[in-house]
Amino acid sequence: MTGARIALPLGLAVALAIAALAILPRGFEADQLLSEQDDPVALADRAIARSFDASVAAREINAALAADDADLAQSFLELARDRNVPVDAALAAKVERASADAASVQRSVESFTRGLITGEPDDLVGFAGTALGDLFVFGDIRDAVREGGRLASGQQADQLILGLACVGLAVTAGTYFTAGAGVPARVGLTVAKAAQKTGRMSGRMTAWLSRSLRETIDWPALRRAVGSANLAEPAVAIRAAREAVKVEKAQNIMRLAGDVGRVQSKAGTRAALDGLKLAEGPRDMSRIARLAAAKGGKTRAILKVAGRSAIMLTMGAFNLAMWMFWALLTLFGFVSSLKRMTERTTERYCARRKLRLARERAQCEREEARRRAAAVPLDEPTIIYSSSPSLAPRAGSPDRSAGPAGPAEVLPFQRPKVRAAGR
Repeated sequence: MTGARIALPLGLAVALAIAALAILPRGFEADQLLSEQDDPVALADRAIARSFDASVAAREINAALAADDADLAQSFLELARDRNVPVDAALAAKVERASADAASVQRSVESFTRGLITGEPDDLVGFAGTALGDLFVFGDIRDAVREGGRLASGQQADQLILGLACVGLAVTAGTYFTAGAGVPARVGLTVAKAAQKTGRMSGRMTAWLSRSLRETIDWPALRRAVGSANLAEPAVAIRAAREAVKVEKAQNIMRLAGDVGRVQSKAGTRAALDGLKLAEGPRDMSRIARLAAAKGGKTRAILKVAGRSAIMLTMGAFNLAMWMFWALLTLFGFVSSLKRMTERTTERYCARRKLRLARERAQCEREEARRRAAAVPLDEPTIIYSSSPSLAPRAGSPDRSAGPAGPAEVLPFQRPKVRAAGR
C-alpha cells in the first residue's frame, strides 16, 4: 500500500477541519437561535450582548439628550448599569438632571393639558391627560365627531382613528362594567390612536388594523349615522358609534390593544409608541409586551439598539437550518476522513508486519538449515550393515573389490561346506 492512499484522506481531513473552524460556530449559534426563536427576552439579551458596549451607550445617551428625550437617555443609562457597561459619571449626572427637568411641575401641567386636548402625548404625563380624556369618553367623542364629520362631508378622513375611536367608545362602557378589568385594552387603544396621529405606527401594523376595522365596523351605517352628529349632540355620536361596532368581531383588536397597554404600563408611553413603530402585526406586539414585562424601563433602549432582532429572528429559519446542515455535513466528512485514514494506516501497518514476520521466518529457516548441515561430518563414508543372509556374498565367489589378483577373503559365517567323498 502506497503512502498516497493515506495522504489523500489525511489532506481531506485537514481541509474539513479548517472549514469546520468557520462553519461549526455558526451552526451551533443557529441551533441556539432556533431553540430561542419564541423567547423575545433571550433574543434581546443575545442581540444586546453583540452590539452594546461603552461607546454605544455614550453615543446613544448623548443623542437622546440632544433630542431632548430624557426618557430614552434614562433607559440607556439603566441598560448600561444592568449590563455592567461603564458610563462616565458626568454623563450619568447629566441624564439625572434632564430627567428631573422633565418631571418639573410646570412642564408636567403643560404636557398633561396638551395630551388631554389634542390627544397627542409626548411623555407619560401627556399620555395621562390623553388617557383620562378617552376614559371619560371626551377623547373618543372628539376624534369620532371630527373624523366622522370629514367622512360625511366627503373630505379626507383618517378612518383608522375613526374606527379606533368607535371601538374605544364601545370598550369604555365595558371598562366601567368590569370595574377596570379592561383598562389595559382601553389604554392600548389610546396609545394606538396617538401613534397614528403622530406617525409612529408601522405601515404593516396600520394595514393590519385597517383590515381588522373593516371587519369590525359597519362603515355604511356609520357614514349615515355620523352625518347628523356634531359636537352639540355627543349622545348621537356615541350611540351611532356603538351601534356600528360589531363587538363579537373585535377580539383581535382588543388583544392587540391589551398588549400595547401592558407595554405602556411596564415600560412607559414612549416605549409603547416605539413598539407600535417597530411591530408589523399583533404577534410582534405580543413579543414586545413580554419583553417589556421582563426588562421594564430598559425596553426603549433595547428596541433602539437591537431593532427587530430583539423580538424575532432576523435570519430566516431556512438559512439557520442550512447552517446547521453544513455544520453537520462538515463534521461528518471530517470524521469519515479520519476513519478512512486510520483504516488505511492500519492496513499498511498490518501488511508491513506480515512481510516482516515472513522475512524473519525465512531467516530462521535458513539458519536452522545451516545448523543442521554443520552437525553432519562430510569426510567419512556412511557404512550400512545388514543382517540379512540373502545380502551376504556366496562362498567361493571372488571378491571383486579385491581385484583379480587378490585372494578372496572368507568371513566366518561364509565358510563353504565340504561334501564327503563318495557322496
